[in-house]
Amino acid sequence: MAPPISKKRKFVADGVFRAELGEFFTRELAEEGYSGCEVRETHSRTEIIIRATHTQEILGERGRRIRELTSLVRKRFKFPEDSLELFAEKVQNRGLSAVAQCESLRYKLLGGLAVRRACYGVLRFVMESGARGCEIVISGKLRAARAKAMKFTDGFLVHSGQPAKDFVDCAVRHVLLRQGVLGLKVKILNLVGPKDSRYPLPDYVEHRDPPIEKVYSEPFSEQRGPANMDPVAAPVAEEQEYAEPQEYAGYQEYVEPQEYADYREHVDQPADF
Repeated sequence: MAPPISKKRKFVADGVFRAELGEFFTRELAEEGYSGCEVRETHSRTEIIIRATHTQEILGERGRRIRELTSLVRKRFKFPEDSLELFAEKVQNRGLSAVAQCESLRYKLLGGLAVRRACYGVLRFVMESGARGCEIVISGKLRAARAKAMKFTDGFLVHSGQPAKDFVDCAVRHVLLRQGVLGLKVKILNLVGPKDSRYPLPDYVEHRDPPIEKVYSEPFSEQRGPANMDPVAAPVAEEQEYAEPQEYAGYQEYVEPQEYADYREHVDQPADF
């Protein structure tokens, strides 16, 4: 069991491992269109996913090349047996990969193509692939003995702020020619990048069309109350037949005496004046 190390040393060791691994793959898989790698660690094994434009050449005949790369990485970083595995993943859109386009420009210059023609060819291919903007900078002794830098741009590109870190893909390569070393830098702005396109640039303003107003030819009344609410009538109590209490059953109906009736008739008659 390996002795425990501090978090600071572990982060430094992981950074050195990824940097050395990327440099090794850049040197070995340059012709295969190497575009980066991803390291996934689990409890029992470590997986390294290699992204490139020509995955079949990385695998080799019957997987021979990928096994050789696995053996080299395992021996260099002292991985245990059967604890490391390499995979090859094809880049979906190589026109939006700065590393792939930088390597393409490098091999064009090594093949003897003119600088302007090579740069404009890469720039056109990137913009046709759906990028929002692209910038290519090439510096060194291009034509004369005096070194200079040339910049080729197209579209829209951000250079500062958090969007420059989130949406701009950048790659730097060096090419050794007969007259000296040339430096290549490719920047590609793609809003569908590490972050979702639902989070646009901070200065993005969305213009919405106003709602369509209705034109009325005749006056009408509008109901302001809640919709689909019909008035409900109050419940009507059912009329029940009166039932006489049991204790009143023995009493008889009251009969007015005759003298009371004669007195009422006398009082109701009008007086004679």
